[in-house]
Amino acid sequence: MSENPTVSVPAQIFRGVRIAFGLIAGLLLLLFGLAMLFGPMLKNPKRGRPPVVVYAAQDQVYAEPILRAFEQETGIKVKTVFDSEAVKTVGLANRLLAERNHPQCDVFWGNEEMHTRQLAVQGVFRETNAWAAFGYRSRRIVINTNFVAAGILPAVEGDILPPGPASEISVASKPPSPIPPGWKPGSTAGRMPAATSLLELTNETWRGKVALAFPQFGTTATHFHALRQLWGQDRWLAWCRALAANQPFIVDGNSVVVKFVARGEAWIGLTDSDDIAAGQREGLPIAMLDGRARHSVRADALPDGDGAHGVTRPTTDLVAETLLIPNTVAVIRNAPHPANAQKLFEYLQGREVAEKLVVANALESEAAKTDGTTMKPDWEVLLRELDTTTKQLNEIFLR
Repeated sequence: MSENPTVSVPAQIFRGVRIAFGLIAGLLLLLFGLAMLFGPMLKNPKRGRPPVVVYAAQDQVYAEPILRAFEQETGIKVKTVFDSEAVKTVGLANRLLAERNHPQCDVFWGNEEMHTRQLAVQGVFRETNAWAAFGYRSRRIVINTNFVAAGILPAVEGDILPPGPASEISVASKPPSPIPPGWKPGSTAGRMPAATSLLELTNETWRGKVALAFPQFGTTATHFHALRQLWGQDRWLAWCRALAANQPFIVDGNSVVVKFVARGEAWIGLTDSDDIAAGQREGLPIAMLDGRARHSVRADALPDGDGAHGVTRPTTDLVAETLLIPNTVAVIRNAPHPANAQKLFEYLQGREVAEKLVVANALESEAAKTDGTTMKPDWEVLLRELDTTTKQLNEIFLR
């Protein structure tokens, strides 16, 4: 007859202790895992929030401080994709089009208007309250002040003259290139009088002395498309062909234009006001032509009332040929983080942002409206003719 085995009391206690230790160890491991997962969030709650993804065509040096300030104020992490200057806006626009069916971006921060409007027409942005413009800079002529003067005219009766010889003042109107009869170098050390219209850049005077960025990209493209409207196709085509034949330097971006002019490789160039301001901060020998003033001016100079030195502002073709370029901000259709996108959309339109960009000389004004004297493109027509104009630019300037 068999007996049922019995377990001794000490063995039962030992087994209970092992089970207890196992449970405690498992609990400790679980707590450790939770601490590793959620500890950083508890220490810094902002880390647990979803980010906002920005594609920014605005220059990184200007955009980054604004976006970092947004992060600090909201706790929302900003992930930014910037573009190279040579294909500014175009590269980001093409990326947004490629991602249209599976958007990766929340907010597009543009540095000019044409491609923003093009993306809106192509359905890249959300349906309502899709995009907005804020502030502006402008397209300008930059000159090397060692080689080019803004023009020399005899003093006009009643003029309040700037410091210097009383017999002449520097102006941005007449005389035109080439040097007219009677013009004497004198106190201007033989400098050439500057152009008073973009049309003059095709003159023999400026052969091999003009610099511009590729007119298929960025603000240079927007300006060329708008000039086609201003002058009409025939006059514009003739000017483009003559400009290309005049051996200009065609370079990778507006800041490169400024550097070419500053070094004296080119004497005059087409660029943006913020790039001129950046060059002047570095002490480069450059100035920006202002068609409404009787002198060349610093890009960061404040408006001086009716005219420089109290002289009533004359107007030249440069005014009518000046294009104001706003910044733009848009929310992508089906953005991955719509709530954060809306917050950044509103933030970038705030007055404080525009003021910071004006102080940095990234913008000239907080307003986004023309005063009526500068170019005012018909955007619907411009976009309708965009492919035709781009094809013409490629045929003329791709060499």
